Amino acid sequence: MFTTRPEIAATFGAVGSTHWIASQVAMAVLERGGNAFDAAAAAGFTLQVAEPHLNGPLGDCPIIIHDAKAGAQHVICGQGPAPAGLTVGHVRDGLGLDMIPGTGLLPAMVPGAFDAWATMLRDWGSWTLADVLEFAIGYAARGIHYVPRIAATVESVRPLFEQAWPTSAALWLRDGGPRAGRLWRNPELAATYARVVREAEAAGPDRVAQIDAARRAWYGGFVAEAIDRFCRGTEALDASGRAHRGVLSGDDMARWRAPVEKPLAYDYRGTTILKCGPWSQGPAMLQTLAILAGFDLAAMDPVGADFAHHVVEAMKLAFADREAFYGDPDFCEVPVGTLLSEEYNAERRALLGAAASLELRPGRIPGHEGWVDHGAAARAQKLSEVAGVGEPTVSRLGVSGADTCHVDVIDRWGNMVSATPSGGWLQSSPAIPGLGFCLGTRGQMFWLDERLPNGLKPGKRPRTTLSPGMALRDGRPWMAFGTPGGEQQDQWQPIMLARMLNHGLNIQQAIDAPAFHTEHWPSSFWPRVARPGKVVLEGRYAPEVLREMLARGHQAEMGGDWSEGRLSAVRQELDGQIFAGANPRGMQGYAVGR
Repeated sequence: MFTTRPEIAATFGAVGSTHWIASQVAMAVLERGGNAFDAAAAAGFTLQVAEPHLNGPLGDCPIIIHDAKAGAQHVICGQGPAPAGLTVGHVRDGLGLDMIPGTGLLPAMVPGAFDAWATMLRDWGSWTLADVLEFAIGYAARGIHYVPRIAATVESVRPLFEQAWPTSAALWLRDGGPRAGRLWRNPELAATYARVVREAEAAGPDRVAQIDAARRAWYGGFVAEAIDRFCRGTEALDASGRAHRGVLSGDDMARWRAPVEKPLAYDYRGTTILKCGPWSQGPAMLQTLAILAGFDLAAMDPVGADFAHHVVEAMKLAFADREAFYGDPDFCEVPVGTLLSEEYNAERRALLGAAASLELRPGRIPGHEGWVDHGAAARAQKLSEVAGVGEPTVSRLGVSGADTCHVDVIDRWGNMVSATPSGGWLQSSPAIPGLGFCLGTRGQMFWLDERLPNGLKPGKRPRTTLSPGMALRDGRPWMAFGTPGGEQQDQWQPIMLARMLNHGLNIQQAIDAPAFHTEHWPSSFWPRVARPGKVVLEGRYAPEVLREMLARGHQAEMGGDWSEGRLSAVRQELDGQIFAGANPRGMQGYAVGR
């Protein structure tokens, strides 16, 4: 089978990520004696400089790791919770909003990425924070190559920056703004991380003490103070069309540290798939596989209509359950045991017929109401009716076009990391003076109803779309994998995995093969729209596949030839070989290894 590049084979170590610079940074760490945790952290901080439109220092980052020495897997929850001042009463009653806006200061959560990386580095890494941050500081200070999409993103929000967000204009529009193919410096970001390093090293020579000092500087020191000051003193125009202050405070940040949890697991075709808990959408992938386990996917053409139909219909059922039941388990009882049980998924599987369903059908679980939003399709219709009428309002700029990053690493000792950093996008919130970056907007994923599993409450984690993955075989770590893509993350991942486990494709073959997605259920992002029955097939599908999907009742259409998925993955086989692959779409993702 033709692939756009080879599946990388190695024995020393391998990396796959969404940007070639991040992949090479991680590999450089491995070559200098660092382990997978050091390498992934260095790559993660570098991605903040290389892809600021896709992630930032004040964003989020869930991580799944395999600790080879202990033979154990852990989830590091880099998803921060809602501030104490962000309540339903404040947003709905005080401000008169029916949704948390998708941009600005109001949707800012406690930023989770820094402490997730720092926790992993402290507890499982071997390098100092200074050594890990050296790459990101160097690129920010001296300049890093910008791909065209970054310059295009800045141009798309130029009116917003010029008219409403002066701090972002000062940072991103200086000297005319970034230009594709040129180097771009962010001296403020470099100075922020350099100060973090200085404060870390002031704690003495002990590596762990230095990392803890850096965490204090971030969450209780000068970074938190700058955030607190900016949120209190700034009203920022957001997607609601009005200006609002942020409610995130230094106290919110000082009270939080990234928790370490046990991953959820599901066995599919002799492989154990690991995902983050129901504060993420990750369990929806496990449910999709549980429903598909009753079908003979191996007998289906992996690029045929029958395969696409079954996977789409299984995802519709799993994501309906996401809408109905998922939320922060610290605040609500999520029936995970039932949702992943064979008995329950046999009932769900029985709903999957020969024709496409246009309904949003959550399951029924005693003791759980199972509410889902049925207004998402109407919102989508309203948006389509006004699309193209006049110029977009400045307040709506920055809402669309944001995405995510991903990095996977395996080292020579068998340690593994799968991490999905996102949020803190340059176009989503005004830059904080003196820091060189902005806050995240993950709060837009809450519903303004405290009774719901994903209803807003102070201290509660929003149900994020970020979803790294890991897989075991016979109890041994086998593969780390993931992708950007918001709602599509746990669509493209089961497609890749199903093709590998049912059809024998390797990583690169499974990534390169044409994929698809559906927009059937409500989006997690403002303004929370849905397009029931819509399926987008990548343009390289045969025309007869589109015809058959339409005949089955799907609202199917063809997308671009290389438009679906930004997957990467690394795996290790019994003979010690390490294999890696990365996405050719967008011409950024790369896998490296030796």
